[in-house]
Amino acid sequence: MRKANRGTVSGYFLAGRSMNWAAVGASLFVSNIGSEHFIGLAGSGAASGFSVAAWEFNALLLLQLLGWVFIPVYIQCGVYTMPEYLSKRYGGRRLKVYFAALSLVLYIFTKLSVDLYSGALFIQESLGWNLYLSIVLLIAMTAVLTVTGGLVAVIYTDTVQAFLMIAGALCLTGISFAKVGGLEGLRTKYMQAHPNITAILMSSPNLTLVESCKDHLHPKADALKILRGPKDPDLPWPGFLLGQTPASIWYWCADQVIVQRVLAAKNIAHAKGSTIMAGFLKILPMFIIVIPGMISRVLFADELACISPEHCVEVCGSAAGCSNVAYPRLVMSVMPVGLRGLMMAVMIAALMSDLDSIFNSASTIFTLDIYKMLRKEASPRELVITGRLFVVFMVAISIAWVPVIIEMQGGQMFYYIQEVCDYLTPPVAALFLLGILWRRCNETGAFWGGVVGFTLGALRLVLGFVYREPLCDQPDERPSFIRDIHFMYVAAFLFWASALTVIVVSLCTPPPGKEQIRATTLWGLKQRRKLKTQGRDRDKEDLNNFKLLDHAAENGNGVVGEETSHNHQSEPGSTDSRYENTQPANGSIIPVQPPLQNGCSNLSEPRLGNEGEGRELMDVEEGEEGRFGGGGDLVENGKCVNVFERICGLQEKSSVNTAQEERIVDELLYEPPRTKIVLNTALVLICSVGIFLFGYFSV
Repeated sequence: MRKANRGTVSGYFLAGRSMNWAAVGASLFVSNIGSEHFIGLAGSGAASGFSVAAWEFNALLLLQLLGWVFIPVYIQCGVYTMPEYLSKRYGGRRLKVYFAALSLVLYIFTKLSVDLYSGALFIQESLGWNLYLSIVLLIAMTAVLTVTGGLVAVIYTDTVQAFLMIAGALCLTGISFAKVGGLEGLRTKYMQAHPNITAILMSSPNLTLVESCKDHLHPKADALKILRGPKDPDLPWPGFLLGQTPASIWYWCADQVIVQRVLAAKNIAHAKGSTIMAGFLKILPMFIIVIPGMISRVLFADELACISPEHCVEVCGSAAGCSNVAYPRLVMSVMPVGLRGLMMAVMIAALMSDLDSIFNSASTIFTLDIYKMLRKEASPRELVITGRLFVVFMVAISIAWVPVIIEMQGGQMFYYIQEVCDYLTPPVAALFLLGILWRRCNETGAFWGGVVGFTLGALRLVLGFVYREPLCDQPDERPSFIRDIHFMYVAAFLFWASALTVIVVSLCTPPPGKEQIRATTLWGLKQRRKLKTQGRDRDKEDLNNFKLLDHAAENGNGVVGEETSHNHQSEPGSTDSRYENTQPANGSIIPVQPPLQNGCSNLSEPRLGNEGEGRELMDVEEGEEGRFGGGGDLVENGKCVNVFERICGLQEKSSVNTAQEERIVDELLYEPPRTKIVLNTALVLICSVGIFLFGYFSV
């Protein structure tokens, strides 16, 4: 943690860009797979079969879109947060503030609240602890981890938790498969997993069975398929491909929790490697979460497929359904006593991982995108302290939100998360996609596209809360446009309506300036690479001409060669890459003098001879926002301040100039030829695996 310099903005929020691909890939997986996945995915698997696994296989593909399209642009424009990217790409403040506020709202209502509820539900099912005490302790432990360590502590913790989580879940999967006779046995027994109505009514004479509730008792005919018919209530394939997939781009390519981890990678090669690793890991939830949920229904059909709202209340305390308890019931019933403790550790690890991810990313957004805008003169030291204090504020809100979380007992938790996100995030996905892919897109078009999409989505979300789905023993009197139109089709409409608005308004208004799109678009990235290639070719040609002239001078009296050499070295058009390419075979640092900058020469600047020593110069980037007081340079009154600074790890170093920033970006974007071939081969492989899995489980 000290190596990442957690006392700096880059060190605390981006782990000093020092993480390797394995650590980042594991952190990506664990940050996504939280306790809500163990509860929600398994619960939806018990209720509706394979369909919920579509989100996992879809993520496998979208992660590669992040690594190959979005991350290179994010690195080139040098952003820490996603609202900061919107501000650099489009200019102005309104889009940046809109996205920052929306992200914080989504964190609270779809991540933080659901995580706490799912963790509380597991603890209640497994240990019977007091919910408030256990949640407060978990939040406190997570907050201490995040406040004292920053992102580097989060990523290292995630790496350890990834192995713990996968090991425990694989143990449960193996034992569960043995109970039902493998995958083929599951296919047969799941379709027969319905409750024994006669036995339930005899054991509970006060219960009554309404005819309308019988439809929920039997598994659906296409439960063993992922992509289903256009009118399927769980996963209609047109809605998933046209609506859910664009909406998911927000989470996987523009969400602070995910992108912040990939930006912490050493360079673009490690960033791409991390998305490939995370993509392979995303295959696992189908087998270690969804299928165990289906097995739980086979083993406990009388409990999970409760016959009436009254029966559901007796079983799990929720009138809407009991599918969410599928995973905890399976753990407590089939696992040996010793392994139950392992699974408990897995669930706590998943909960803490998700919470520390939310705390760290939310504090980053608030500090750099909201607080810094309100206090422009805020020092970097003040920004880091504010980020840590905001974590404490998030903890207080989380604890106060616990009573509301306990009341949020919908039928399928995972579908609740997706529905809320699908009403609010498609416009954001459109803004990011068009911003990166289309250089003509401007701030006016993006703003009105966001306004149109957000207004329509928020209206549909409010109507969804007003007209809630009734219990199975009550008539459904909701309007037909709410009852019959799946939320994925609404997401498709919102995405394409927002995109169309952005395109039309952008074409009717002046285009953005070239400086605005130079570093924030895919076009700008291609132009940068093109110029670098032309510069290298020109340098090679100049070097060859110099060698020929020098050889000719050696055959003469030497005067011509000396004069030519002098003129060549002082040529105004010579590029800076000549100095970068000047290195001995052993790859050592060469202290050469670069060209004059603003009339001055930076004599102390070293050049890097190889990639391994590149980390030494990369640390200069952490000074981009300045460093913080430390040692004897800062005089503070009182021992409390000194203790606080020791905990926060505040430091101070010099800043970097534009030329150094450009060299840092070049290093971050550089891919060795062999590494590039390996990464592209892995890309083809992981995409082929994802498409195959979609097809295999949909026929």
